[in-house]
Amino acid sequence: MTTGPRWGMTIPFYDRSLADSRDLVGELPGLGYTDAWSAEVNGVDGFVPLAMTAEWAPGLRLGSAIVPVSTRGPGLLAMSAATLADLAPERFVLGIGASSPAIVERWNAGEFVKPFARTRDTLRFLRSALAGEKVTERYETFEVKGFRLERAPRIPPKIVLAALRPRMLRLAAEEADGAITNWLSPQDVQKVRAEIGPETELIARLFVCVSEDAAKVRELGRRMLAGYLTVPVYAAFHDWLGRGEVLRPMHEAWAAGDRQAALKAIPDEVVDDLIVHGDAATCRARIREYVRNGLNTPVLAPIPGGEVSIAQAVRDLAPAKE
Repeated sequence: MTTGPRWGMTIPFYDRSLADSRDLVGELPGLGYTDAWSAEVNGVDGFVPLAMTAEWAPGLRLGSAIVPVSTRGPGLLAMSAATLADLAPERFVLGIGASSPAIVERWNAGEFVKPFARTRDTLRFLRSALAGEKVTERYETFEVKGFRLERAPRIPPKIVLAALRPRMLRLAAEEADGAITNWLSPQDVQKVRAEIGPETELIARLFVCVSEDAAKVRELGRRMLAGYLTVPVYAAFHDWLGRGEVLRPMHEAWAAGDRQAALKAIPDEVVDDLIVHGDAATCRARIREYVRNGLNTPVLAPIPGGEVSIAQAVRDLAPAKE
């Protein structure tokens, strides 16, 4: 998958619906972007934006980052992936991951049980199903009896795993086609890369705010970070990355129910580490730093709050500006 420098964009954009994204998505190839990656939390689903982009921007590689493995049955997940693989042969990358208890259990009435094993089992099932095999198998976390895709894709899609810590990162390197991560600094990339080796594609979503008002960005950034870094899997990720002590006051305030104190407890340097900000040239240089440290595919997520519109940020952050 590592066929050359890549530069991705998150779709749809923060300031508009998918229906209103067509023109800006259509600009991406001409600006030098190579990839468009969806997300799936509580907005758009992970597949429809990619299906539309397959038509709107035929030159882009398309990826899901990520589709949770516990919010759909294995067969339905295979069907959706096969559909995208048919629409965009050799251009679709299926990104899957464990997700979180909030998304799986509280929002989707599923069970967040044995997340590592469920992700591994789903990966193995999908490998077989997308190759057109009839699958009858008892995995550790589920059982499938006699499933076969009615129309398997001519070329099975690559599968990449959302991975934050060593065991999942090693699974991504050993059995998948790449690893996806986020909320890390350029320096953190080196630690992640050490777990997966030099050949595995590493993809990361980078939140970018084109703004020279650092105080405003940090205020916005603290709200975003508090929402993520208090989730257990992300808390454990940043413990592993070495931020456990510096983030301890935030976690203690959050656990005590004092949200404002938790926000104030996030140091400026943590925000600056994890959110790309500054003028467009500074942001592009920072993204290049991630790449120099071992990130194959930066997937930009321009966030509102800067001095320029999202559309202009998409244009100003493009690799064609280099």
